[in-house]
This record gives sequence, structure tokens and C-alpha cells, in this order.
Amino acid sequence: MDYLSSNSFLLMEKSLGFLWTKQAAILDNIANAETPNYKAKVVTFEETIQSKLEAARAGIKPRQTVRKVLDESEFAVTEHLDATRMDENGVNVTAQSVEAIRNAYQMRYVLNAINSDLKLLHAAVRG
Repeated sequence: MDYLSSNSFLLMEKSLGFLWTKQAAILDNIANAETPNYKAKVVTFEETIQSKLEAARAGIKPRQTVRKVLDESEFAVTEHLDATRMDENGVNVTAQSVEAIRNAYQMRYVLNAINSDLKLLHAAVRG
């Protein structure tokens, strides 16, 4: 099996892309905290891919089906429609700051996992 195109490596790659997009959305939200009528951006991916992966795992040929789900899964950036202030701005800076820190830790974890896998591959190649 090609290690760099395995399902687990592809999932880590997709997760990193999701976390990167989520971090950008959070930073946009914080930057626009004082903009009237600004709606906070929300990035979704985790719930969608989890339900799709569970369905794929229960089906016939789960490995190929999981691969297809991973290849086709994308994350979506939507606007959170709840306004929290009288100027119709939907950004809670405190909540966004906490989420930015949480997201940064998740990114670090995924990057460490990718780095660990690549170190294993590097050691195998060098012998």
C-alpha cells in the first residue's frame, strides 16, 4: 500500500485543511468584531464526515468506500445568523478567541501526527 495515499494520511490532510480554513474564519470574525451587520463565519466538516464515514464503514467494501468519502468530502463556510448585539454584529470575541486557541492546539496535534508518520516513512526509506 502506498503510505502517502493511505486513508489515515488523507484524513489527516483533510483535517489540516479544515482546521486552516476554520482558523482563517475565526480570525476574520475577530477582525470584524466592530463591523455593523457582520455575521460570524462558521466552518463545518467534522459532523458531516463522521456520519459519512460511519455509513461507509457499515457497507460493502468499506476501505474503498471510505476512500471515496474522504476524496469527496469538503468543508463549508457559512454565516452564523444569530446577532448578539444591537448593531446586528454576530461576533462574540471571547468565544472566538477561545475557539482560535482550541483550533491552534488541534492543528498542532494533526501536524505532529503527520510529522510522526513522515519520520517513520523516512526511517524506512533510509534503512
